[in-house]
Amino acid sequence: MFIDTRSLPDLSKFETDVAIIGGGPAGISIARTFDGTSTRVCLIESGGLTPEAQTQALYDGESVGIAYPVIAHRLRFLGGSSNHWGGFCRPLDAIDFEQREWVPHSGWPFSKETLLPYYDRASEVVEVAPPRFEDKTYWERVTGEPLPDSVTGRMQVRFVHFSPPTHFGERYGSELEQSKNIEVLLNANVVNIAAVGEGRHVDQLQLQTLSGLRHSVRARVYVLATGGLENARMLLLSNDSMPHGLGNQHDMVGRFFMEHPHLSGFAELVVADILRLPGIYRTRVFADGRYATAAFNPSESFLRERRLLNCTFMAGQAGDYHSNVAPNWERAGLHRDMLEAARHFLIDDRRAAILPSTLLGHWLGLGCACEQVPNPDSRVTLSTQRDALGLQRLRLDWRLTEQDRLSALEHMRSLVMEIGALDIGRVFNSGEYDSAWPQVVGGGSHHMGTTRMHDDPRQGVVDRHCKVHGIDNLFVAGSSVFPTAGASNPTLTLVALALRLGDHLKSLVG
Repeated sequence: MFIDTRSLPDLSKFETDVAIIGGGPAGISIARTFDGTSTRVCLIESGGLTPEAQTQALYDGESVGIAYPVIAHRLRFLGGSSNHWGGFCRPLDAIDFEQREWVPHSGWPFSKETLLPYYDRASEVVEVAPPRFEDKTYWERVTGEPLPDSVTGRMQVRFVHFSPPTHFGERYGSELEQSKNIEVLLNANVVNIAAVGEGRHVDQLQLQTLSGLRHSVRARVYVLATGGLENARMLLLSNDSMPHGLGNQHDMVGRFFMEHPHLSGFAELVVADILRLPGIYRTRVFADGRYATAAFNPSESFLRERRLLNCTFMAGQAGDYHSNVAPNWERAGLHRDMLEAARHFLIDDRRAAILPSTLLGHWLGLGCACEQVPNPDSRVTLSTQRDALGLQRLRLDWRLTEQDRLSALEHMRSLVMEIGALDIGRVFNSGEYDSAWPQVVGGGSHHMGTTRMHDDPRQGVVDRHCKVHGIDNLFVAGSSVFPTAGASNPTLTLVALALRLGDHLKSLVG
């Protein structure tokens, strides 16, 4: 059932079993686990069914570290930021869950095996099932092309699946609307998570509409699922019983903010014969009802040997070079000169005879998403600025370290060696990251780590079941609980964690 809280009498009260704050992928995934059961669920969404500028403005905030437009990366209506999701899906690697001695503050409370059944379920939710993330034999069969193994041992091939993408509000909205035990409160902004007993038990949620109405929700258990930035902000704002915010008795809420630095333009791959690079390495291929592409990832043995962070490289065909067309930028001239000089050993005579006489070769753009080391000084705090509801806006201080840069640089060099060893083509490196991070670093809109998971309350905000330390009925869902980021897009993992949390909550509320 959908309820627009702007149409309710002031001071309306709701009683439920499970209250979920946030109608994005995590919140909707948890709510759906209860559909058709006897458990009453209240899903609370700040926005409506379509975007509205006044509601979106509630996401604005300050960026005081690496320049980061905090409002641009998130959407505040049903479905949340899945409404502009690119659909990239791949699980974290097994090593990402480990406590790595060369990665400070690393280690999840459980191994990847714990999440494997939930990854399978999550693949169905985001519509990429059946998952084939590591099955090279399968992709060779469906594409009809042999896929080369690593020559250097530094790299391995993994496969990224693409969700349609699943916009959770559109895909699952009618299911929620028709549910007999799920109420979806729209245009309802939680302004306080009210706790009692010296902050050990959440008593109710206080809601406010932008039109000034105030409502409340009482539940047996509560789930905070408002995203990697807003989860921390909401805990910090809820400070009526705990002066520093809920779950923040050890000053951990908001710390360890992580992104995936996206390094585009660091290099170009130039090939004389495009068929030397299998199609799945340079474009999306369709099989079993969904698209996928190959990615280069560092091998686990190489990460251990060189004590590096994780990384993902992907390539995309971007243009051609012809002898009768002048290059339109300086580096293109270098590419064309190399192709002309080296064509005799970059392409065999049989292929050269059937290609257009003017075609010199092709260039492919390379993209890189890097793991960021967990850094307690990279964090979300509260600003002195206030939003339309009178709440303090967030203040983001995103920081990257020299360890992050040197790790990414080592992987770039490894990729160059691998492509050369495979005799695919040649890579031109821009050198942009050789001495320092550039002034502007792009991110993937992947907000992680601000309510990190750890069994020790002095090192994390939630435990292995995503329950906030010191509070008996408050849980957090989403990528804010990630202790480390890996180098995979986080949506598949956060949905898997949400499904796991949903099963755990069932055992609590029966």
